[in-house]
Amino acid sequence: MNTDKIYAEHIANEYAPKETTKVKQLKKLDNKAKLPANVFGYTFGIASALVLGVGMCLAMKVIGSGLGGMIAGIVIGVIGIVGCAVNYPLYGKLLAKGKAKYGSDIMRLAKEISEEE
Repeated sequence: MNTDKIYAEHIANEYAPKETTKVKQLKKLDNKAKLPANVFGYTFGIASALVLGVGMCLAMKVIGSGLGGMIAGIVIGVIGIVGCAVNYPLYGKLLAKGKAKYGSDIMRLAKEISEEE
């Protein structure tokens, strides 16, 4: 067994030009359509949950004290709840926008792939 030959082939494969298949192009377009909605959904959802948590801590007097802190906590908590509630509809709208933007290209490429086989 010639390990030098195997090693040389491995290195050569790393530098060889990669073929871009239609399936890979389709996956890239699909990811391109969904990525902005996913990033927004996760980021806005995490931020809203953190705001809700801060509001809960203030309302239960874990941080802060007095009636003013409790009222501020309730208001901040409601803002966090509203953020969590609107996150999914906003995600859906962004996803639909991305699908509309890349939908024709994805459908054309998918049709080409299905007709080849």
